[in-house]
Amino acid sequence: MRLVDPRHLPQLMSLEDHEPTMVEGTLGPRNTTPAGEEGAPGQQHQSFPWVVTLLAGVLITTIVVDVIGNLLVIVSVFRNRKLRKAGNAFVVSLALADLVVAIYPYPLVLTAIFHDGWIAGYIHCQISGFLMGLSVIGSIFNITGIAINRYCYICHSLKYDKLFSNSNTMCYVVLVWALTILAIVPNWFVESLQYDPRVYSCTFAQSVSSLYTITVVVVHFILPIGIVTYCYLRIWILVIQVRRRVKPDSRSKIKPHDLRNFLTMFVVFVLFAVCWAPLNLIGLAVALDSRLSRAIPEWLFTASYFMAYFNSCLNAVVYGVLNHNFRKEYKRILCCFVPLRHRLVCPSGRSGLVARPPPYTWDTNTHRCEGLCASAASCSNPI
Repeated sequence: MRLVDPRHLPQLMSLEDHEPTMVEGTLGPRNTTPAGEEGAPGQQHQSFPWVVTLLAGVLITTIVVDVIGNLLVIVSVFRNRKLRKAGNAFVVSLALADLVVAIYPYPLVLTAIFHDGWIAGYIHCQISGFLMGLSVIGSIFNITGIAINRYCYICHSLKYDKLFSNSNTMCYVVLVWALTILAIVPNWFVESLQYDPRVYSCTFAQSVSSLYTITVVVVHFILPIGIVTYCYLRIWILVIQVRRRVKPDSRSKIKPHDLRNFLTMFVVFVLFAVCWAPLNLIGLAVALDSRLSRAIPEWLFTASYFMAYFNSCLNAVVYGVLNHNFRKEYKRILCCFVPLRHRLVCPSGRSGLVARPPPYTWDTNTHRCEGLCASAASCSNPI
């Protein structure tokens, strides 16, 4: 089955009968509705304008939060010495994976929603689908790297510094992306990147090969999820043992901030699994039994895609909510874009060192942001 060249889509989409000349089938149920009937590809959302509005709203929110949030994550790690740890190299790598889709593929999908069809052309369709695949595989592989890092840090702390030295960690990150590219390249050879009008996206086409779909789901989702689950399960067991003083000698190895960092990464993993599980399970079910394609509701297929898209903006929010260092650095960065009229006043009422981070302010004389985002811990006299 070959892809209709999207370069011809503008002409096709302009026809009154709106013929669904796109490809049949994707990573979900195949659409067997005849052209022109209610529910045919390219028309099912036209009957419900609120659905189009909802999808566009979700995607716009995802893009905005994704770009701002993940830029904050990257800048925070490079600015804050406390965040410049080996384990956070995977966090930056994960942020880059999420940022890629918000910059290129998602805006194209949003354009397709507004025009009710793909107008960007064949090349953009292929690149968009490739980058989406690269992002999701890179995300799950980086989440796996984070889990292994946390497992070694908490359960094998004596070996951690050697295993995750700065140079070794950089090698691991490069390996993650090398494996990601290796995993996505076969899509070019099986011609599985195709446009699906139901989700306004160029996606992996299930109809190419059931065996290939099963392999993709197992290697790209089930296997990494299994590894991450094992790592976090071992950490939970150790934490419970320490709390119950089964291993009192291990108490010094698990500090409160280490536990909070672990919980933060655990939440990131759970959200990823929850957001991507429906789409992968649908693809796996249809690949195992093609008869299920008629039983899966169209709305569930569409919802599973946009639920997966929404995941790319969640990680930065999780860091800000659960991690004190990230939250503090977010404020330092954002304060530089929030001008205030008053200069900084020391909480103690006098100039000099402060015992706690002062509120951020904008100095109208020096035109500099002072306080949380200032590099020094000193403050000025009140006006």
